[in-house]
Amino acid sequence: MSILKSRPVLRWLVPVTAAVTVIGGGAAIGTFAAQAEPSLPPRTAAQLLVDLQTSRLEGLSGTVVQRADLGLPPLAGLVAGGDLTSLLAGTHTLRVWHSGPDRQRVALLGTLGEQDVIRNGRDVWTWSSRTNTATHRTLPAGDDRDAPQELPATPQAAADMALAAIDPSTEVSVGRSATVAGRDAYELVLAPRDTTSLVHQVRIAIDARQHVPLRFEVFADGSDQPAFEMAFTQVDYARPDADQFAFNPPPGVKVTEEKVDTDRAATERAKPADGERPDVRTVGTGWATVVVARTGGAGAGPDRGVAAEEGAPDVGALLGGLPAVKGDWGSGRLLTGKLFSVLVTDDGRVLAGAVTPERLYEVARG
Repeated sequence: MSILKSRPVLRWLVPVTAAVTVIGGGAAIGTFAAQAEPSLPPRTAAQLLVDLQTSRLEGLSGTVVQRADLGLPPLAGLVAGGDLTSLLAGTHTLRVWHSGPDRQRVALLGTLGEQDVIRNGRDVWTWSSRTNTATHRTLPAGDDRDAPQELPATPQAAADMALAAIDPSTEVSVGRSATVAGRDAYELVLAPRDTTSLVHQVRIAIDARQHVPLRFEVFADGSDQPAFEMAFTQVDYARPDADQFAFNPPPGVKVTEEKVDTDRAATERAKPADGERPDVRTVGTGWATVVVARTGGAGAGPDRGVAAEEGAPDVGALLGGLPAVKGDWGSGRLLTGKLFSVLVTDDGRVLAGAVTPERLYEVARG
């Protein structure tokens, strides 16, 4: 049941997830403050879904805090001079502005500087204050193929991704009312019916009047604290001024112009031949879906190291730092977090999903 495929409310088109991995760290703040439950008229889960589908907004601005605690182990060699958990854990603060389908801005605020991604009509800018560099692209008229991908920069975007996946494998209910960013909100709760999923619940706090997601939380199985959460701490539904989307490069900034290929034939020619395409498939449906890829190269075995380019992650060291596992499906290495598992087999397969390792072994056996 994909109720939000063509939903008219906010379409966040800015890839700040990539910016988070560039900056890392972020502002350190306390936990989202708990407040007394507001008294709201009862609404069913179906009514809340309709609210999301029919909401209309002229604009929005605010501050969003994102926090992740995925329970990943330290992995030597993944990032030169760094640690995977520095990118996939901790707290990040963002400022967001939205004014229609072709004007958005997200500013990721970090301890080492700020990174902005701005779309203003056909112009797309990215800027880093730390390196004082910027890139600019001009999108083809009437063609959004090269627009930034829809990645979760706000509770709205994260909620869209979750709600688009609702099917019979999901139990949908109404949770407790809440106050988020000073706004009264209902809570929509999504729970997998499949016990092989590592996700216990997804909770979405929805503005009681504007029907916009204000908070998005994912709880791992067996935990009463969210492994991932994203919430507005301040929100304003007035349309932002146009100058918020006009980027003027600061003095001394190095600007790179990126050419957008408008030739569809050239794009087709650039695609890999059939023999070069990675063998990727999915097994299962809903929350128990597992992605299976055959790399066609080295697997996880000790004699299958991959030569890394200078400055690139040491793949051999990375795999060697993972626990060795084996069974009637074969042998390999296993990476586990609170919300996902990844199995790299010695015969060159990679299996991943928001599922238990036992589910990966079952798929690998087949």
